[in-house]
Amino acid sequence: MTNSVEIKVPDLGGASDVEIIDLLVTVGDSVEIEDSLITVESDKASMDVPASDSGTITAISVAVGDSVNEGDVILTIETTAASADTQSAPKPAAKTSKAAAPKATQAPSTA
Repeated sequence: MTNSVEIKVPDLGGASDVEIIDLLVTVGDSVEIEDSLITVESDKASMDVPASDSGTITAISVAVGDSVNEGDVILTIETTAASADTQSAPKPAAKTSKAAAPKATQAPSTA
């Protein structure tokens, strides 16, 4: 089963109307979580906007030269049910075992 997900501009640290200076993906590309999608530039800095989900890009809603704000839709991706479940499922906590932990040894004193 596939699921359509809109990828939106994340918090830009208070910046508004930032310009898109580069599109790093095209329709049909497969992306993973944290892959860079676009590069935006404010008067202070430029930054890449990462993917929040993995999947295949089905539509791009912006173009180079557009100005965007937090919450604007960048693109749409199709995710599989498995990747959507992985995204929302909590990760199990690592278990530590006393048997696996090395025991501290004290060197004999030569006093």
